[in-house]
Amino acid sequence: MTQDETRTPNTPKPQAFTDATEAVDRLTQLYTQAVEFLREQFTNAMSKSQPTSRIRAFYPEIRFTTSSYAQVDTRLSFGHVSGPGTYATTVTRPDLFRNYLIQQIGLLIENHGQPVIIGPSDTPIPVHFAMGSDTGVTVPQEGAASFTLRDIFDVPDLSTTNDDIVNGTYKPVDGVAALAPFTAQRVDYSLARLAHYTATDADHFQCHVLFTNYQFYVTEFEEYARAMLRDKNSGYTSFVSTGNQEITDGDTPIPPVAKLPQMPTYHLKRADGSGITLVNIGVGPSNAKTATDHIAVLRPHAWMMVGHCAGLRNTQALGDFVLAHAYLREDHVLDDDLPVWVPIPALAEIQIALEDAVAQVTELKGYELKRIMRTGTVATIDNRNWELRDQSGPVQRLSQSRAIALDMESATIAANGYRFRVPYGTLLCVSDKPLHGELKLPGMASDFYKTQVSRHLMIGIRAMEQLRGMPLERIHSRKLRSFDETAFL
Repeated sequence: MTQDETRTPNTPKPQAFTDATEAVDRLTQLYTQAVEFLREQFTNAMSKSQPTSRIRAFYPEIRFTTSSYAQVDTRLSFGHVSGPGTYATTVTRPDLFRNYLIQQIGLLIENHGQPVIIGPSDTPIPVHFAMGSDTGVTVPQEGAASFTLRDIFDVPDLSTTNDDIVNGTYKPVDGVAALAPFTAQRVDYSLARLAHYTATDADHFQCHVLFTNYQFYVTEFEEYARAMLRDKNSGYTSFVSTGNQEITDGDTPIPPVAKLPQMPTYHLKRADGSGITLVNIGVGPSNAKTATDHIAVLRPHAWMMVGHCAGLRNTQALGDFVLAHAYLREDHVLDDDLPVWVPIPALAEIQIALEDAVAQVTELKGYELKRIMRTGTVATIDNRNWELRDQSGPVQRLSQSRAIALDMESATIAANGYRFRVPYGTLLCVSDKPLHGELKLPGMASDFYKTQVSRHLMIGIRAMEQLRGMPLERIHSRKLRSFDETAFL
């Protein structure tokens, strides 16, 4: 076999489209053709004989060129490019992202009056990702097959699997700028990781994502989901549990799983994808970053942290709520991607939705609401047992920052929301006060969980339901966009 012997599928030539739906149909055609070709060739290679030539198929591409500055609505934070030039992005799983792609392509065509060009890219599809949705086939590790895999098929390439675009470090290749925040390989990588960490397929994820750091919230979420499924007017259609177990009736039992994944995830679905996903990320900023790194490629409309925290003020009581309007970042997991000097602003739409939800659930208003909820800075650290060290340094910084609560996940989730342009918010519940002698001990914790988890979770759900009714352009604030942004959200 020589280097230039390569077999590829016969694909249509690049074509201009002025209709977004037709453009996405062509993306789907190109992607399906490429993946089916790779699957067939891989299956033959593993069951019959080694191919005599290299096997390669390419991701489809959206390409857009404009020669003028668009006169667009300046209130929009997306849907247009910043200036004349050529922009492009590779695409994977157009079936999964169909509504998103139709919306984003449609805005681009409408705002600029120019067509998009749909055709194959020059980025090969790694065979691992092509086979990813076929549970009956496993791509062998290097050396396990009778031939060297990468000599025949393409494998994941880190040069196209990174966060350069969202981190602002991307350099245009041949003068072609980025059209979307993630490349196709980066998306495929995260789709595979999501299935691994959450034990549910990406297809089930909804547009509104709640993160928590305790399994207790999962039980309450399932009970709420079952109640919604019993109510035929709720708008919710099904509930998905670990292992993609899906029910459409509120009384259908869900068999227990032998082993929970690292981040158990549950989905209360609506037909249009606007339901609610709950992810138990466990404890620590590393898990928080991992979860948000991968969920970000699904382009959710909002994500929020609803977990427990240490109250730092003597006037706080166990069970009080904390609405974060600033973050002290000592989690360290994002320092290389988003320096700590970058401010993480509170987003008005999320803040209002959370405060309104607290008022609805607690039935308290105005000045009375201040008895159980404080707004202030939340500090996030990477040392769960920080209390056991010399407290003079940490306590001084907490005091200088005016922090009112401390946890291990919230600032990470907010910072990654800022980095990935995903609207974010935090509402925590005080579960202990270590600086004032109230440690999280078993007896106290049990009473606390019984009385507060249900109410806290319901506040998060109510906030998401309020955001669901807002126009997308209002939720995706211009505060999340930089000087030279991609046209796609």
